Amino acid sequence: MAATVETDVAIIGAGPVGLFAVFECGMLRMRCAVVDALDAIGGQCTALYPEKPIYDIPAHPAIDAAALIEKLERQAAPFTPLYLLGRRVERLTEADGEFTLGTSQGDTIRARAVIVAAGAGAFGPNRPPLEKLAGYEASGAVRYMVARREEFAGKRVVIAGGGDSAVDWALSLKGIARVTMVHRRPKFRAAPDSAARLEQAAARGEIEMAVPYQLRGLEGDGSRLSGVVLATLKGETRTVPADHLLAFFGLSMELGPIAHWGLGLDHSHVSVEPSTCRTSIPGVFAIGDVAAYPGKLKLILQGFSEAAMAAHAIHPLVFPGEALHFEYSTTKGVQAPGAASGAKPPG
Repeated sequence: MAATVETDVAIIGAGPVGLFAVFECGMLRMRCAVVDALDAIGGQCTALYPEKPIYDIPAHPAIDAAALIEKLERQAAPFTPLYLLGRRVERLTEADGEFTLGTSQGDTIRARAVIVAAGAGAFGPNRPPLEKLAGYEASGAVRYMVARREEFAGKRVVIAGGGDSAVDWALSLKGIARVTMVHRRPKFRAAPDSAARLEQAAARGEIEMAVPYQLRGLEGDGSRLSGVVLATLKGETRTVPADHLLAFFGLSMELGPIAHWGLGLDHSHVSVEPSTCRTSIPGVFAIGDVAAYPGKLKLILQGFSEAAMAAHAIHPLVFPGEALHFEYSTTKGVQAPGAASGAKPPG
């Protein structure tokens, strides 16, 4: 259902940097609405490598990507952000110091400022070219990401792909599901340790390997899946009984409509002022991987810093004429849930 939203800051992108921007804006009493093309928050951390450890987050010698997103969501929760997921921003207009954003689902968002935290841009899964795919996608029989591994307990799961996501989920699900791994060649592109553990699991009979095979078709009633048809390059086929197909062929990434907003692009990235993350459009800011400036490092921790700088630069736009006195969170504290009302549809 389309929503009409009034808020202070519209954030495009619900990855780790976008989530931290909610916290930084909230600490300055600014409400946020967050839009993302994916159906879940977390960006690439959720879609590509939820169980991969990240080693360069301060105070965490190692933290799984999914755990990082869960903690960032909790950190933002006191400021009750409104999440608009499974849609992307297609239109951006400005009049009298207020921005109006329109989404692919028909939502209208009005905000005093915009933060583009879209990573490398809006992205979606690379879908296999299989007949009747849409019906199985709609039922959840074919998926491109895993939100809850428990959903696959006792199920027959075919996993296709040769990268980290495919291997990680095969290892994660082998203890609760009957897993068949499909790849077109014996060598996997995953981290060496993960690939070694996959080989060991296959040797113990914990994972069935279908190599060298590729996806050829789907069997079922158009909604409920019963099997996945595989084929070699020589045309030899076999059918693997399956309740679910998890296809991990990476994501197709593009800036999409953002590329046509006149933001001053630099090789599909948005050029910003380093000290504030302002773009060429007053009131629009860019942070995270999408932002470009001299000395930029594509690290999550640098994106966190950019979120803080952008929030402070936005404050006078939301509260014109109000002096902002910088305070440390240790002395200011965090407002209790409900103290900062998040963006909500009116009515």
